[in-house]
Amino acid sequence: MRYILPFLLLVHANAFAAEMPVIGIGKDKKTFVLEGSATRFNPLGFNYDHDEKGRLLEDYWVEDWKKVEEDFAEMKALGANVVRIHLQFGKFMKAAAEPDAAALTQLAKLLALAEMTGLYLDLTGLGCYHKKDVPAWYDALGEKERWAAQAAFWEAVAKTCVNSPAVFFYDLMNEPVSAGGKRTDWLGGAFGGKHFVQFISLDIGTRKNHEVAKAWIDQLAAAVRKHDKKHLITVGLVDWSLDRPGLKSGFFPDKVADSLDFICVHIYPEKGKVAEALETLKGFDVGKPIVIEETFPLKCSAAELAEFFEKSKAHATGWIGFYWGRTMEECRASKIFQDAFMLAWLELFVKHAKAMQK
Repeated sequence: MRYILPFLLLVHANAFAAEMPVIGIGKDKKTFVLEGSATRFNPLGFNYDHDEKGRLLEDYWVEDWKKVEEDFAEMKALGANVVRIHLQFGKFMKAAAEPDAAALTQLAKLLALAEMTGLYLDLTGLGCYHKKDVPAWYDALGEKERWAAQAAFWEAVAKTCVNSPAVFFYDLMNEPVSAGGKRTDWLGGAFGGKHFVQFISLDIGTRKNHEVAKAWIDQLAAAVRKHDKKHLITVGLVDWSLDRPGLKSGFFPDKVADSLDFICVHIYPEKGKVAEALETLKGFDVGKPIVIEETFPLKCSAAELAEFFEKSKAHATGWIGFYWGRTMEECRASKIFQDAFMLAWLELFVKHAKAMQK
């Protein structure tokens, strides 16, 4: 939908904003509703984490703002009501207690765009996806000082976002880990050149993993609440956050849920293992709404992901996949292998979106 021009969005800006009430938790404690009503809200949208060139949003949202406008219009046209934005710590903080005013101004501009298009935002923070963009002074901080810097980040973001009707929720960090043992690097291994997993401690000592996780959540949530007491707060959990044999993040949902408004989990079903993915999802059902914040036919077919979508409704109330700036038409015309995966996903998304709107 590249032909949708920014001025058309501006014409309807006030109308969209007026139709964007705050999203709250339903009386059943398992669903979302529009504030002031019993109208259910089912989140369905995209991670807008990078473009087709692999650039993170902050790499192009100033010089190539028109692309951001076009991409938001395209995501809306596909049937999305939520867009997940990944904010990089290094782009928003000049020093441990000094936010970058220019970055916050650009964030405010993004909020206005979301209001114009009628898209709610999942604002995920503290990203360190490109290691080269992580400030040396940040890596040198001890745990206490690092948490304080992260709290300063969230104070600045919440202060900027508090009055925007487009804010759905704040995701304190993408895939945090509070693992035992001693480490020298705050970041997990890279995937596709990006570091998505991040450690909140290099050495938890005699503390329990979930105790460290909860203390960290509480400190950052308190920073948000200094300025914004109405929008929801959560954390983007990896699927290995359950307290069971094997790899564990330490963010056990049953242990940290009291500090969160709802649960976000990232699940990529594997080929022939949809039932296992559903069993994992069930483990995150701790009496609060569940949003599958990341999913994609990365390890399975589109048909298997469609099956996962349908059966996951027993526990989840929201689904967020990916959009990287290529339209369905562009993906169809492309000869790049990855675009075939994206096309299969977008076709599934459109079908799912239409079904939910009935």
